[in-house]
Amino acid sequence: LKVHARKIKTDGDVDFHTIARMAAGTSGAELANIINEAALRAVRAGRTVVTQADLEESIEVVIAGYQKKNAILSDQEKRVVAYHEIGHALVAALQTSSAPVQKITIIPRTSGALGYTMQVETADKNLLTKEELENKIATLTGGRAAEEVVFGQITTGASNDIEQATKLARAMITRYGMNDEFDMVAFETVTNQYLGGDASLACSAETQQRIDREVVELVRAQHAKARRLLEENRAALDKLSDYLYEKETITGEEFMQLLRQTQQAKGDAAQ
Repeated sequence: LKVHARKIKTDGDVDFHTIARMAAGTSGAELANIINEAALRAVRAGRTVVTQADLEESIEVVIAGYQKKNAILSDQEKRVVAYHEIGHALVAALQTSSAPVQKITIIPRTSGALGYTMQVETADKNLLTKEELENKIATLTGGRAAEEVVFGQITTGASNDIEQATKLARAMITRYGMNDEFDMVAFETVTNQYLGGDASLACSAETQQRIDREVVELVRAQHAKARRLLEENRAALDKLSDYLYEKETITGEEFMQLLRQTQQAKGDAAQ
């Protein structure tokens, strides 16, 4: 990031370490795009220096696309998306060993996303525990769980969440040895890791069926946990979703502050 930023003028408050964490997983070309997009944003605003806010917004543009200013959601759809995103954020916040929420938005993007929740690790992580991976799966199922708890019906909005949760659960069982039945046995190998990373299974058809069952059970257990957490904290879910519905975009600090207030009120009522 600093190499690409040499050609632009940055503000003194820019923290490249934070930006790097937010951009974790992006390629070198995407990092260059992030810097260029931030510079364009500054120029459009009539400024000569790039700020932290410019860089943070440019990460969203590169990852999720531009804001779709002309996208019109119905009132009901907007409310569903607000509950969906708060579902993700609330499940993450209520679990230990989860990355803190950085930002939540329900402004549609050109990538097709109607909203998203951004989590950023507070420290560099190279190893993930089984608990942390299970928490990630629970967080991914939090959006769908919120729809079930509040509306009693489900939408197509969780398609990407489902894909990621399934992929993570399968990796835990076939590659990371995080399953009691199969122990430390690898059933899947990844070839050409840096050219798409094609995965191939090396096991019998019967074992494949057992793996499928274990994947389903793992995701189902974390989905049930997410739903239980949201049901137990329904007041916070409602209050935070209403706030996001009105504001459309909130920071992680706003989210945590409102969550603490709600939990404090719940504690006072219990006493």
